[in-house]
Amino acid sequence: MKELSLLEIISIGIGGMVGGGIFAVLGLSVQIAGKGAPISFLIAGVVALVTAYSYAKLTKKYPSRGGTVKFLIKKFGTGVFTGGLNILLLMSYIVMLSLYAYTFGSYGATFFPFPTKHILITFVVLLFTFLNILGSKAVGESEQVIVVTKLLILGIFVVGGLIFTRVENVLSSAPIGNLVSGGMIIFLAYEGFELISNASEDAKSLVDVEKAFYISVVFVTVLYVLVSFVAVENLSAAQIVSARDYALAEAAKPFLGKIGFVLIAVAALLSTGSAINATLYGSARMNYIIAKDGELPEFMEDKIWSKPIEGLLITSFLTLIIANFFDLSSISVLGSSGFLIIFSFVNLANFKDSKSVVSLLGFFMCVLSLAVFFYYELRSWQAIVEMIVLIVSPFLIEFTYRVLSGRELIETM
Repeated sequence: MKELSLLEIISIGIGGMVGGGIFAVLGLSVQIAGKGAPISFLIAGVVALVTAYSYAKLTKKYPSRGGTVKFLIKKFGTGVFTGGLNILLLMSYIVMLSLYAYTFGSYGATFFPFPTKHILITFVVLLFTFLNILGSKAVGESEQVIVVTKLLILGIFVVGGLIFTRVENVLSSAPIGNLVSGGMIIFLAYEGFELISNASEDAKSLVDVEKAFYISVVFVTVLYVLVSFVAVENLSAAQIVSARDYALAEAAKPFLGKIGFVLIAVAALLSTGSAINATLYGSARMNYIIAKDGELPEFMEDKIWSKPIEGLLITSFLTLIIANFFDLSSISVLGSSGFLIIFSFVNLANFKDSKSVVSLLGFFMCVLSLAVFFYYELRSWQAIVEMIVLIVSPFLIEFTYRVLSGRELIETM
């Protein structure tokens, strides 16, 4: 098997993070933080960087394709609690898939004079589900080209914006709570760096793996801050919010014209399409790993044509439901909250392992971010119910499964 170089590992982290989130959530951040959106992206980036430290240390000690799943099992055992966390991780990936599909539909619909968003959402999920069943080699080989293309287009957006835009509104202030909340609702835009740990067994050096975590998160943080800065300097907050489903494309029009809008929209379609493909591939196999560890029913271990087909179909079905029946704000709240919870326990896992003050800080940063996020965002009964379902249901599923299957309920810490 080919051994991955430092550059290739960094590409995995950057490709995982710049997978569609920035195209989707810019408008949401501006809606909460206003012109302070770049500060919100910076805050979220700091939380991601501290968490990347915990991932880097755990990956060096426990290199495994299981990544997050294996880390949680190693430090918290194989009982209901860990099983619930692993199912929450799986559900969070399904929410991410829904975000990518929703974004694909939103940007794609801008090319049609009639409503096509939900048609495109359904089409792209079914298309990549079918390709994953077939195991399309071409789709996998195109991934690096897509990553380079979307980074190039975002680079044109940033450079063009910085050159041709008159900077007048330099990050007008917003309450700190709004800045933190704005950062946390878009935190899922940083999801993806943890995929580096899944590639650790194929790396030439674990030292390269550790470097890749830090380099990829810092690179993406700088990119997101610059992209959001250019956006808020080109459009008013009201304009961005009104076009929040495709805000980044709208922000390119003042200095790149209609061509800029089309360029960003094409980048969004390429990015979200590739992200759907990669996430379907990974999450279906995560189903398989979790089932192999005894935390999901045995039928999800089964493979047809050497592929975990049952997990893939379940994942695709749930993605279609969420993407078609939830709005962008709900999807982002659910996704960001799920990953903040998971990342808080990854930080705690490394603290248990190494007594690192950085990881303990990461744990409290995730918890505090969640608390501020909940205070500012969960002001409706719908949001409260959605969050309760997201947080409680994984543990109820795991507990019910263990009771019905007769498996051990006690953690092996």
